[in-house]
Amino acid sequence: MNISCLIVDDEPLARNLLKEYAGKVSYLDLKGTCSNALEAIEFLRQQQVDLLFLDIQMPDLTGISFLKALQKKPMVIFTTAYSEYALESYDLDVIDYLLKPITFERFMRAVEKVGQRITSGQPTVVEKVIVPESSSPFIFVKDGTKLVKVNWEDILYIEGLKDYVTIHTRDQKIVTLQRLKVLETQLPVDKFIRIHNSFIVALNAIDVIYKSEVQVGKAMLPISDSYKKAFKEFVEKNHLQ
Repeated sequence: MNISCLIVDDEPLARNLLKEYAGKVSYLDLKGTCSNALEAIEFLRQQQVDLLFLDIQMPDLTGISFLKALQKKPMVIFTTAYSEYALESYDLDVIDYLLKPITFERFMRAVEKVGQRITSGQPTVVEKVIVPESSSPFIFVKDGTKLVKVNWEDILYIEGLKDYVTIHTRDQKIVTLQRLKVLETQLPVDKFIRIHNSFIVALNAIDVIYKSEVQVGKAMLPISDSYKKAFKEFVEKNHLQ
């Protein structure tokens, strides 16, 4: 038995400890380590693994959100300092939930569960069906020290600038520390379309479409060349004329 694995954790000490533990198990084949979920996404585009040792609280994208976004989901062992995510983790069919600090004995019990799943013939990679409509009509985003509920139907467009996004709604502007491409993965794909590296627009909010711009209220948003084809197909698919 040989189990390929990837460690995803933003804490260097935690990564090194898990790497040390994995090195002691002859049938674990460690393919790499990543310091955040975005690095892991890029890694998994190039190479699939059987098992993820996945932290939950990470910058930009949590381990839970990352796992939900995967189309092909490896087996997962969560490694975290926070016990409050345990219930949700089991809903995601993870193998085990390790609370830091993690002992080698506890690590081995989790890895043995992975081996038992493989030898029992259970599937090790689950194909996840992506549903076009969002299961929830809203999202909570952090604005300073508070969480703000934003309904999808209230969003006009979203503007990205480096590590921040500004969500323009009918009544307010909400600035949150988050990358645009991360927020994009949470949006209903039938309601929003990216038209520029810096802009995502709500289909229902578009008033006028020009050759290289869209008008949303008083705002004129650019359509970049790299997104024109996808935007045109999106508009045609949704019967906007």
